Amino acid sequence: LQATSGGGGWPMSVWLTPDLKPFAGGTYFPPEDGVHRVGFRTVLLRIAEQWKENKDALLENSQKILEALLHMSEVHVRGQESPPPSKEVMATCFQQLSNSYDEDYGGFSKSPKFPTPVNLNFLFTFWALHRTTPEGARALQMALHTLRMMAHGGIHDHISQGFHRYSTDQHWHVPHFEKMLYDQGQLAAAYSRAFQISGDEFFADVARDILLYVSRDLSDQAGGFYSAEDADSYPNSTSKEKREGAFCVWEAEEIRALLPDPVEGATEGTTLADVFMHHYGVKETGNVDPMKDPHQELKGKNVLAAQCSAEVTAARFGLEPGQLGALLREGRQRLAAARAQRPRPHLDTKMLAAWNGLMISGFAQAGVALAKQEYVSRAVHAAAFLRRHLFDPASGRLLRSCYRGKDNMVEQSAVPIQGFLQDYAFVIQALFDLYEASLEQGWLEWALQLQHMQDKLFWDPSGFAYFSSEAGDPSLLLRLKDDQDGAEPTANSVAVTNLLRAACYSGHTEWVEKAGQILAAFSESLRKIPIILPEMARATAGFHHTLKQVVICGDPQAEDTKEMLRCVHSVFSPNKV
Repeated sequence: LQATSGGGGWPMSVWLTPDLKPFAGGTYFPPEDGVHRVGFRTVLLRIAEQWKENKDALLENSQKILEALLHMSEVHVRGQESPPPSKEVMATCFQQLSNSYDEDYGGFSKSPKFPTPVNLNFLFTFWALHRTTPEGARALQMALHTLRMMAHGGIHDHISQGFHRYSTDQHWHVPHFEKMLYDQGQLAAAYSRAFQISGDEFFADVARDILLYVSRDLSDQAGGFYSAEDADSYPNSTSKEKREGAFCVWEAEEIRALLPDPVEGATEGTTLADVFMHHYGVKETGNVDPMKDPHQELKGKNVLAAQCSAEVTAARFGLEPGQLGALLREGRQRLAAARAQRPRPHLDTKMLAAWNGLMISGFAQAGVALAKQEYVSRAVHAAAFLRRHLFDPASGRLLRSCYRGKDNMVEQSAVPIQGFLQDYAFVIQALFDLYEASLEQGWLEWALQLQHMQDKLFWDPSGFAYFSSEAGDPSLLLRLKDDQDGAEPTANSVAVTNLLRAACYSGHTEWVEKAGQILAAFSESLRKIPIILPEMARATAGFHHTLKQVVICGDPQAEDTKEMLRCVHSVFSPNKV
């Protein structure tokens, strides 16, 4: 669609010939003709007519589209290309992120604003390699400020925890209310790293908050993680129509009714609602900018976003900061109880191997950084789930998905979907993270076994790097290689670091060679526009500096061994095994 119309997005419609070749496409067709847009029905009638009258022209057009796509999508090594020099790639990526950084609110665009943890991970690694330079200091400041502003904003659910998918405005205030598993997994890891680096409990609290949400609302009893929660829901039990954000937003009078208590020690006549509404920016007429609410679904409603620090709110009402914390907690708990009475948004209960991998990494890394064994145990439970339900031991292959079926049993579709490259890359990464958190060797062995399988199914021996899908799938006309780290990292980017870790653990040096060949295949983008591949840019450092190996000898159960492990885990040190 992007190749032919220049635009993308959903809802997307593409028309294919009977042998599955695309020949027309578009997005956002309204049901009926409008002033500016042709209706979907009209499009169908026109295409049907063209297929009758001008079939040859359409087929020719389809052939051109395929050739253009093939040309555009080819990521391969040109000649004797070698991996690009890490120092330049890292410096360029830092510069490009720095130029697009929003100094006031954090993030790397004006609006819409996505969390994009890949950018933050890059900045943390850049800081770790340049701690004593002004650039290093700026990289850390950019990452921590972005994480802080996101946590204060409305993209962070202050009542039911977790993060929404993106913010429609520059201030992280009004989100698109969907909640995605892949965001929770990556953000739990990012906030844990921020705590590791800064020692600031604020970041640890946000990581705990995300993991509480996932444990409570996105967890299957068998151990897997569900994919997402919808943005839309019924405002109340009698509503006929779902509305965006209905589960999450508040009217001022609702909050006044829920929090009427006078506050001891505050200025005369202050109620809990006054304090709560001031802190979270609640307005009588609603706090959503009409420009960000084209369908007026949020008119008169409020999205909670912390407007100022606890110290400022406390001073405004003559309270101690500690006392304010307790008051806000009480307010949040009461609103959570009220929200529990509302109809919930739809829960997408399919469980994807790749996204479960990202979430296992989130729990494992938080368990290490926050020294919380129960997080590591939750990661182990989920990895055991993957092994039981999304892995075929006979063939050694991963499956893509499974589902919550009748009586909450885990079900598989009649013809199971085989794992894609992304499933292998994210699960292997998760297993390395889990091994380092638990030191249970079984996870490491499984990771290495899956890495061999990934090589066999997806490696491109002539152009290098991995294809997204395996060979021999008759329904796919092109085998593509994704070339952008976006809301999720692209699988080849994660694979570079996986290969380096695998080589360190196993001694198979050909894996280091493969890592270099991926970097060489993506060399042009890494040199010119590394901002589109921040996770791969980050991996260049591991490739060029080689990974540090930490070996701890001792009785695993002994206190002194555990203390050494705690010491290693307390420091943010990327590029180590």
